[in-house]
Amino acid sequence: MKLNDIRDNGGATHYRKRRGRGIGSGLGKTGGRGHKGQNSRSGVAVANFEGGQMPIYRRLPMRGFKNPNRRDYIGVNIDRVQLAIDEGKLDAKAPIDAVALKAAGVIKRVRDGVRLLGRGELKAKINITVAGATKTAVAAVEGAGGSITMTDAKPAAEEAASDKAE
Repeated sequence: MKLNDIRDNGGATHYRKRRGRGIGSGLGKTGGRGHKGQNSRSGVAVANFEGGQMPIYRRLPMRGFKNPNRRDYIGVNIDRVQLAIDEGKLDAKAPIDAVALKAAGVIKRVRDGVRLLGRGELKAKINITVAGATKTAVAAVEGAGGSITMTDAKPAAEEAASDKAE
């Protein structure tokens, strides 16, 4: 093998097509675009245009609903709170609220409030104030001898109606 014998494998290189450079190139005159019409012109390809028929986004029905007033709670599990207490970032004797959880690095932002979730085990006796909590979380906090205060608690009648609907 000699240096002047080295070549790429067949098909390894791809040369760009030089359109409109004479009939000898095979892409002269119309440049591979056919004759006349919108697609033979430059700069007129309209996105999502279906030639005048009813577009797909209008043929399909609208679905769903996005509630603009929906509250965005941050979920915090009990095991995450216990870990922060074990690491000394949270004081179990002091009242715990969203501001304390943020200062301890348990949550990044408060948004519309904190919702306490029931995963994990709580060993410390805490007094916590949150926007909402699951039944398992309430049972875990009260089981450890602590107390839980919910700021966004639903009225009893409304809660019974939502439980009945489920």
